[in-house]
Amino acid sequence: MTATESKLAVLFADIADSTRLYTLLGDTQALAAIGQCLDLARDCGARYGGRLVKTIGDEAMLIFSTADQAASAAADIQLRMSEREPVAGARLAFRIGFHAGLAIEQDGDVFGDCVNTAARMVAVAKGGQIVVSMDSATEMAPYLRRQLRELDVVTVKGKDRDVGIAELLWQDAADRTTLVSRPILRAAMLELRHGAQAIRLDAEKSLLTLGRDAQSDIVIADRLASRLHARIERRRNKFALIDQSTNGTYVTFDGEREFLLHREEVLLRGRGHIGFGHSRVVDSGETVTFACLDTAS
Repeated sequence: MTATESKLAVLFADIADSTRLYTLLGDTQALAAIGQCLDLARDCGARYGGRLVKTIGDEAMLIFSTADQAASAAADIQLRMSEREPVAGARLAFRIGFHAGLAIEQDGDVFGDCVNTAARMVAVAKGGQIVVSMDSATEMAPYLRRQLRELDVVTVKGKDRDVGIAELLWQDAADRTTLVSRPILRAAMLELRHGAQAIRLDAEKSLLTLGRDAQSDIVIADRLASRLHARIERRRNKFALIDQSTNGTYVTFDGEREFLLHREEVLLRGRGHIGFGHSRVVDSGETVTFACLDTAS
């Protein structure tokens, strides 16, 4: 079947803490209860023009033509779940996340960046919560936008920029007055220097590669460095240095002893130096200095 690309709102609804549910209820009863919840999600989605694409274990994936439809269906799902009686004393709840954007439909399934972003939204959500990307929130009708509470920013694999997220509040207005806004984390910033070269990682650039390969962001002209030696990834407000080399990466935090990183990762903090394939104590060679900057100051 030919693949078609169109604007869709992709919604994931995932049963919270399902592993505990199987332990509490046993396989047969837990599977039946989860099946009823997935049927509920499918039916609610259909009321708002949605289609169930597939179920994956305890998770349902639905698609809609607009963000408004997805938001209305998500709120209805949560409302109806809250009205269900507990099963053997266990109250079931969905974690829901959705995102609107271009997606590819083929052979009844849906693919693309929109799906990946929606999956990241549901991963952030807690039981009974609806999380939506801020990009999708801007497409929603004013009456729905008034029910949004800005939460945070998250890093989505494959995206150069952080994605802002918000919670869609589906409870009665009386319940909403008790909600307290969470602090919004500022995006972190990391400054790296290699000779005359200076690079910053921030919300605009969240991935950097280091190695002998000429395509690396920082090219290390050292025979002990690997072609693809290491990379640095921003994860929300932190930066992880990931070694993928043969000879290892030597890391020194200012005021502390140097240590070897080999096929491992470490979160960078403060200031320090990075060596490639050998210790700076033995041979200073080519090094990269780093500084984690406080963007709030």
